Amino acid sequence: MDLNLQGKTALVCGSTQGIGKAAAIELAALGATVILIARDEDKLKNVLAELPSTAHQKHRYAVADFSSLETVKVAAEKIVLQNDIHILVNNTGGPPAGQAIDAMPDDFLKAIHAHLLASQMLVQACVPAMKKNKYGRIINIISTSVKIPIKGLGVSNTVRGAMASWAKTLSLELAPFGITVNNVLPGSTQTGRIDALIQNKSQKSGRSKEEIRQEMIDEIPAGRMAEAGEVAAAIAFLATPAAGYINGVSLPVDGGRTGSI
Repeated sequence: MDLNLQGKTALVCGSTQGIGKAAAIELAALGATVILIARDEDKLKNVLAELPSTAHQKHRYAVADFSSLETVKVAAEKIVLQNDIHILVNNTGGPPAGQAIDAMPDDFLKAIHAHLLASQMLVQACVPAMKKNKYGRIINIISTSVKIPIKGLGVSNTVRGAMASWAKTLSLELAPFGITVNNVLPGSTQTGRIDALIQNKSQKSGRSKEEIRQEMIDEIPAGRMAEAGEVAAAIAFLATPAAGYINGVSLPVDGGRTGSI
């Protein structure tokens, strides 16, 4: 099985923490040169120092705030001028919790800009080189809400669903060029995002964070939350030559929690 990513360059979004950081480390461990992109330059520098470079890769980083499409556009244009991107990992922090009925139009617009439109912009920047090289892997880190909406995440559910439909459409358009487009759907994962959701639910319900966390774990057949590296392993596999015939799928990595096929 060919899992070798030497000679490939990966652009990993939201890579200063959580699943994005874990994905960057895993891709680097398989030999890819990794370009980190996020908004906090100090954190980017710290993660850069942690990336494996056993294949003598020269990892780099770029600064962009995904709430501003203009900064994403400028960063993307600069990156693709200097690098052929073979692997793009789209990953942006989720919108705030809350019911869909209470969300304002601007709440939806902010999430659409940071997730769907920023990802579209990055894909458009990276695809020409993928076509030229006849190798492309576009992997979107979304959520299991693509399969079953999650209560209390109205804006997130809406935008994640749009992301999944967009990705499926792209997978049909880009397959003839050796480019695959797949989604990884993390379930409850030990990251800052899950801590924030638990905190929010605790404040609204008056229950302890420990009680809420255990309630979430009780819904997972595996009996525990995922580690970020376990989700990253799925992302890295989809980036390899071995996964070349997997296209257009939304893969839950959730310990069996999602109650659908």
